[in-house]
Amino acid sequence: MTAIEGLFRTAGVTGFLHVVDLDTGAEVAHGADESVVVASVFKVALLVEFFRQVDRRLLDPAERVTIMADRHTAGSTGVSVMTDDVTLSLRDLTYLMIAVSDNTAADAVLDRIGLPAVNTMLAAFGLDRTWVEHDCRELFSSMVEDAGEEEMSTDPVLISRLRVLDPARTNRSTPRDMTRLLGMIWRDEAASPESCASMRRLLGLQVWPHRLAAGFPYDDVAVSGKTGTLPTIRNEVGVVEYPDGGRYAVAVFTRSYGTAQNQPRADAVIGTAARAAVERLRG
Repeated sequence: MTAIEGLFRTAGVTGFLHVVDLDTGAEVAHGADESVVVASVFKVALLVEFFRQVDRRLLDPAERVTIMADRHTAGSTGVSVMTDDVTLSLRDLTYLMIAVSDNTAADAVLDRIGLPAVNTMLAAFGLDRTWVEHDCRELFSSMVEDAGEEEMSTDPVLISRLRVLDPARTNRSTPRDMTRLLGMIWRDEAASPESCASMRRLLGLQVWPHRLAAGFPYDDVAVSGKTGTLPTIRNEVGVVEYPDGGRYAVAVFTRSYGTAQNQPRADAVIGTAARAAVERLRG
């Protein structure tokens, strides 16, 4: 059993990890090519395609979008929990989609850029193991349909029915594909340099400190990322940047043995495993 595997087992999860030095290509891998449920990590792909369409002048990032109150997608942050109709620019919707993982904002962005365009972009980048099957609205609808109830249960029998926990039937990727996509953003290869800089800024504004960032509690180390959460699923992908110029793309995906909604050990092991891998690369 490897040290990384030991960390995951101690936390009560099955884990998959890929960490790569963005400048040398040196890597640490644990199940890096396994197909995984991405949950809200798929919003990184939406972000990339949004800015690629901005670059091609297919979209105006300042375009105003009104989201009616009765069209909100389920979620616990951002527009999803607001009471009234909301009007925002497309670029501000991308901010909410990344910084607080707003599901309604993500669906509004996806409605505008088109799901087929996202998958075409991923294929063009050679990310053949990554696929966006559905938007957030469809994801939550399928959960209600599979579980037979509106409130998500912790009953293992009900959770076992959820199609969204099967990589073959939901939004999916691999740890290696996700670090490749992050590397393209950080090396200005995913879109224009200006757009890649905007993407890096938004990923750096993510508010959640309890997963990847928890492994690097230093004022001079910058952590940018995107989380993903579903029943038994805790994920985060991101880039860790050191003051000496070291840059490391990180992708950690976990599935817990238990079904409790609160999984503090699963949250914490994402940062712990990422730090162990980065420290190995830094020697």
